[in-house]
Amino acid sequence: MNPSQTKASRLLQIEALLLAHPEGMKPAEIARRLGVHRSTICRYLPDLPLHIYFDEADGHRWKIDRSADLVNVRFNLHEATALHLATRLLARNSDRQNSHAAAALRKLALALERLAPHISRHMHQSAEAMESGSQRADPVYLQALEGLTCAWAQGRKVRLWYCKGAGEPVSEYIFCPYYLEPSAVGRSTYAFGWCDTAGGMRTFKLERIQRVALLDEEYQVPAEFSPAELLADAWGIWFSEGEPVEVVLRFSARVASRVRETRWHRAEQTTGLPDGRLEWRAEVAEPTEMLPWIRGWGADCEVLEPIELREKVADEARRMAGLYIHTGD
Repeated sequence: MNPSQTKASRLLQIEALLLAHPEGMKPAEIARRLGVHRSTICRYLPDLPLHIYFDEADGHRWKIDRSADLVNVRFNLHEATALHLATRLLARNSDRQNSHAAAALRKLALALERLAPHISRHMHQSAEAMESGSQRADPVYLQALEGLTCAWAQGRKVRLWYCKGAGEPVSEYIFCPYYLEPSAVGRSTYAFGWCDTAGGMRTFKLERIQRVALLDEEYQVPAEFSPAELLADAWGIWFSEGEPVEVVLRFSARVASRVRETRWHRAEQTTGLPDGRLEWRAEVAEPTEMLPWIRGWGADCEVLEPIELREKVADEARRMAGLYIHTGD
């Protein structure tokens, strides 16, 4: 291996070491790990990428800015198309500008210009949509997303300021993010994790977070934590520590085939009725979360169980009818 190859290899080794040690490392420790003299390591400093820096204030340590580190990934055509479909969903189901998502999509589009120029063009358009004026510019939301992302990646707790709704006071929480999950319902993003302040698992809606501050205290996501299991019975993002509730719906013959086209819940079961109607059932963690979907079917969907959900829909139907039916002036 010639000197330039040796140097390139060691630069990659330094980067890998610093990724494994987010607290930073002193040059002497890096030299020991690489089996070279400290003076050799110090000569590499000018050649390091910009996201690796020398922190004189923290014991003369070398550190890496994990949020600026670039990840090299290669996709084939079908994998890139899958990402295109995913980002289209993101673009259509988010009402806030997201420069990070747009930048990622532009990089993918550039990589596909030669292989699939038509797909590349649409990816560029999706990236523009994510930053267009039709999307809400919300720097507070973006700061919350960036802060939680860094905390999640580095295993560091955050202090967050959260407002549950208009007119509600802002509360402070110490939070350990375990997972970030988007939801098409409400076009929102949620953070799941352990809340020291509440002493249990909590979910925070990013759009309601006022501020996020990264703390030095570290945490570890429990090995047994599984977002797939946590949300297994959820309709969207609401989970429950209790047993799921069986929901039974009856769809009219007019929409039965449309309901069958999509699998709406992992545990759903459907039964065709002799008159063409369809009975749909599933065990759902929080049936109330289904209300917007049920409303969307209008009179073509009848709630049979649970009775509490049926009464909620019936009450909404009566109130809605009152908006449109006039008894006379």
